[in-house]
Amino acid sequence: MLVVDECIHDAAVADITKFLKAGDIMVFNDTRVLPARLFGMRGQARVEILLHKRQSVEHIWRAFAKPGKRLKPADKIEFAPDFHATVLEKLPTGEVVLRFDYDDKQGIRALLERYGHMPLPPYIEKQRAEVDEQDDKQNYQTVYAKHDGSVAAPTAGLHFSEKLLSAIDAMGVKHAHVTLHVGGGTFLPVKAEDTSEHVMHSEYAVVAQETADAVNNAKAKGGRVIAVGTTSLRTLESATDEKGILHPFASETSIFITPGYRFKMVDMLLTNFHLPRSTLFMLVSAFSGLEKMKAAYQHAIEHKYRFYSYGDACLLFPEKR
Repeated sequence: MLVVDECIHDAAVADITKFLKAGDIMVFNDTRVLPARLFGMRGQARVEILLHKRQSVEHIWRAFAKPGKRLKPADKIEFAPDFHATVLEKLPTGEVVLRFDYDDKQGIRALLERYGHMPLPPYIEKQRAEVDEQDDKQNYQTVYAKHDGSVAAPTAGLHFSEKLLSAIDAMGVKHAHVTLHVGGGTFLPVKAEDTSEHVMHSEYAVVAQETADAVNNAKAKGGRVIAVGTTSLRTLESATDEKGILHPFASETSIFITPGYRFKMVDMLLTNFHLPRSTLFMLVSAFSGLEKMKAAYQHAIEHKYRFYSYGDACLLFPEKR
């Protein structure tokens, strides 16, 4: 774990307890990753589908298709004799809208568990002889994952074990959960030269009344709010008003945080390392300062920190203003 404060220094994730104090509150994203990668047949052609966002009903989803150019509305894709989908629409963004047809009374999630694969990032998939491994269904989930809906893990949470969480609790550090279902758009690069022209993807997020009360109470008593992951941070900032009060929230959020943003709630951020030109690198630069983050990433490269989903973490403190 790279600690980015007034100075930059090396640590381990287990050392996070050294930077916390009683009365602080850590906020975790308890979304659960779905085995949302499917392989099917359109006639004689093989099609790969990556579900990334459920529509208003359980059996209609937006998805990325590969190859997708030849798909057209009314095409049928068969994943198994009892599990197939119909293309309802092709969107200008390159996505398709699918309606799943099945007889299983348990619903689509049971079928995804049976036939789906974990949507591992491409840089992991290409290192594998198989599409995924059985261990991925456990390793690519946080230990506190609860609510189905993501197509990518909130990777900062992967660093936490039950043992570490117990050690943090024993310090008198509180914890709370939000839910943000991570969509495929999270990791897309920003191609626009002017960030104001970038269209940010939207994701569904939830802040329960219990969480809002816990965070507001901790803050009022002088505790710091530590977001575990950029998804937790974006959820908190989406649900906080201009007076710094967190409210219950259950809606889409497309918040796009870039340098110059004034943070309303979060005091510290634990996150993994992000790619250049990504919305996530812009977020961490807004939080800790662009020049500080450039220096931190240069240090990380020189000291062989690991990037990407199964990589190392950094604990960020806010830029002094």
